[in-house]
Amino acid sequence: MDAGIVLVTGVSGFVGSAVARRLAASGATVRGLVRASSARTNLDGFPGELVEGDARDPAAMARALKGVRYLYHVAADYRIWAPDPEDIVRNNRLSTQTVMEAALAARVERIVYTSSVATLRPGDSASGGRPADETRPATPEQAVGAYKRSKVVAERLVEEMVLQRGLPAVIVNPSTPIGPRDARPTPTGRIIVEAASGRMPAFVESGLNLVHVDDVADGHLAAMARGQTGERYILGGQDVSLREMLTVVAELVGRKAPTIRIPTAPLFPLAWVNEQIARVTGKEPFLTLDSLRMAAHDMYYSSARAEAELGYRARPYREALGDAIAWFRQAGMIA
Repeated sequence: MDAGIVLVTGVSGFVGSAVARRLAASGATVRGLVRASSARTNLDGFPGELVEGDARDPAAMARALKGVRYLYHVAADYRIWAPDPEDIVRNNRLSTQTVMEAALAARVERIVYTSSVATLRPGDSASGGRPADETRPATPEQAVGAYKRSKVVAERLVEEMVLQRGLPAVIVNPSTPIGPRDARPTPTGRIIVEAASGRMPAFVESGLNLVHVDDVADGHLAAMARGQTGERYILGGQDVSLREMLTVVAELVGRKAPTIRIPTAPLFPLAWVNEQIARVTGKEPFLTLDSLRMAAHDMYYSSARAEAELGYRARPYREALGDAIAWFRQAGMIA
């Protein structure tokens, strides 16, 4: 990448902080956008300039983009549940539109937009059971839950701006990142913490694609360097059943692996109760109705296109789990 300021939104977050660190290690001049209310755990020793602002605020974005040549828009409202689910959709659509409008006004040369595999339809019988790829975009109506719907809406907005207004953006679709600096933690990170702490004696039949967060960050840099404008690239790792994932977590911490498989149907009333409690406490529930609906699908994805066109590579998921557990222990989340 040529010399120039690189702006990363969402630098206090899990993926955003990884992208910023990888950029700094590559020699880039990094500027990070962070909200005043954001936790600062991942900003210790931040390798660049920090600017406070909200991605939904046009004036803040204009200030943050001053003199910027390249942009990574990583920030998102990453909640699986909210008292008003449509708030997630509004936030992610508005922030994406505001950032992209500001980038056009600032004449940013190139953009990597962080979407999600949530914008793709999982593999099914019609696809022969193969992992999903970039050719299976979902409509908002096909997305399960407000978060996934919000990412579909935002991704389609970016695609429209590329086609109609020449937005110089490449789209990346991370699968399920795990690893160090999952400070919040993410829903998958919470599962790892609970399992490593011996609080998950059972599992549901489901599957997901696990990838090390630092490999996702490397994929962002590869997309900036080699990605085609307007195209999307899945940044995934390995397809793993939930049972297999929990077994590996148990092995890594020296616990007994769960052996009880439970159907999802009896869990729906419990999820409903959890959500009602969350409405009172304001604390995000561990088990939600949308998470159970998602569990009905094996969320398996192929990164073949990113591998072929970007030179993308991902390490074994077991290594990613090990790094995640080590960080959670250091952070005091696992005894």
